[in-house]
Amino acid sequence: MFLAGEAFRRACLSGEKQQCWQQTINLLWCSVPVSIVLVSFMSYVWLYWLEQPDPNSIPYYGIGVLAFAVSVVLEIIALPVVVASQMLLFVRVKVIVDGAAIITRCSLTAILVALYPQLGILAFSLAQVTYSALQLVLYYGYFTIYISSAKKRDEDFPFTTIFEFLPRPLKESWIRVDQVLLTWSFFKQGFLKQFLTEGERYVMTFFSVLKFDAQGVYDVINNLGSLAARLIFLPLEDAGYLFFTHTLDRTLSVEKQSQEAVALAARVLRNLTRLVTLIGSVILVFGYPYSFLLLDLYGGSTLSSGDGTLLLRWYSVYVLLIAINGITECFVFATMTKLQVDRYNHKMLAFSAIFLAASCYFSSLFGAVGLILANCLNMALRISHSVYFISWYFRPTRHRPLMGLVPGVSVIVTLAVIFMLTCLSETVFCCDRGIRQRLTHIVVGAASLLTVGMVMFFTETELVQFIEEQWICRQKKPHVKTE
Repeated sequence: MFLAGEAFRRACLSGEKQQCWQQTINLLWCSVPVSIVLVSFMSYVWLYWLEQPDPNSIPYYGIGVLAFAVSVVLEIIALPVVVASQMLLFVRVKVIVDGAAIITRCSLTAILVALYPQLGILAFSLAQVTYSALQLVLYYGYFTIYISSAKKRDEDFPFTTIFEFLPRPLKESWIRVDQVLLTWSFFKQGFLKQFLTEGERYVMTFFSVLKFDAQGVYDVINNLGSLAARLIFLPLEDAGYLFFTHTLDRTLSVEKQSQEAVALAARVLRNLTRLVTLIGSVILVFGYPYSFLLLDLYGGSTLSSGDGTLLLRWYSVYVLLIAINGITECFVFATMTKLQVDRYNHKMLAFSAIFLAASCYFSSLFGAVGLILANCLNMALRISHSVYFISWYFRPTRHRPLMGLVPGVSVIVTLAVIFMLTCLSETVFCCDRGIRQRLTHIVVGAASLLTVGMVMFFTETELVQFIEEQWICRQKKPHVKTE
């Protein structure tokens, strides 16, 4: 899904003020044949090139691969409506549709696994196809109703019928050449970014650096550790990218743009970087002393007694780097010209080579922890590039949004004290001394978290004011499309 659709989404979200809607829709539909080619190739690789699991222990593997391929194509077919809803600021539509689809998928998976455990992977495959099909139906269904409702429809809404979301010929060019070139640049970047983001899975699959049991533990830790990235940081990145593409023009230098827009973008970037840095720092500080307890409660001694605790502790460091990289990179991708995107793709080739070498080397020395260390190195390299680009971009101005990466002194001191206190609490009370001692450790953590929150609230005044402004603005603007 990422490789087939992300490049089209990013390119079409850029420069919306100058575009012809039908040209954008036509370009988005080009992602459908691209997705069919990609899923066909990847399905062939997974079914015929890679080692197949034992059909007696894992039945329906082939059906599962094909089901996920169909799921990707269904989501791509919905892409024109999804992108249009983002560009037209139908904020709540995405939240409701994606939320309903996720709840349906999780519920269906739980029901099938509980009632028909013999289905195995087929239960997950059916739930995934249902998720994608429901997304498709809900998006197209919503806009069909919205367009047909003359009273509810905004006068500036550019579509008069649902069929205008389908591709059709135009008197002028069928698609915009500059959008196509930008899409191609993002498409090339997508392969590299996918490898850098999910690279450890490919390393484990193709190089067999870990045994299957170690891979299983790593996957559990990765899923737990990435919850913050999926639930908190990813929505912020998507919203930030959408805001920056609407506020700034990637084809103009910062001096030639509206200085009010530049100031607004700098302020938003500074506060977003401060927000994710604070959240990531809290996860890091509390992640170390509470990793063992979390894994012991979640999976018992199977997870907590081995390398799981050490993995989750290092993953807490990785989460902080993910948070910083996500926001800084979303600004970079929103403001880069096509030429700069192409140049960055060359740098990502070097990052990929370094990451691959680091993954193999570190995993041979430290096992599964080595993969997390390689990921940390990868994120550090990408952050360094983003920091350099943002500094260069705002150099002609008086704005310094990267100051948001450095919390206040009082917050840093508080986090350091809380870290030592919770580590001492773990040593004294956790985790083999009974339930009372565990509860005491939890209470210490809750009190510490409350203390950190209060210190941040009273010292990070600019960030608190920014959040309050966004909340008040959201409440006072019912005309913004949030149906």
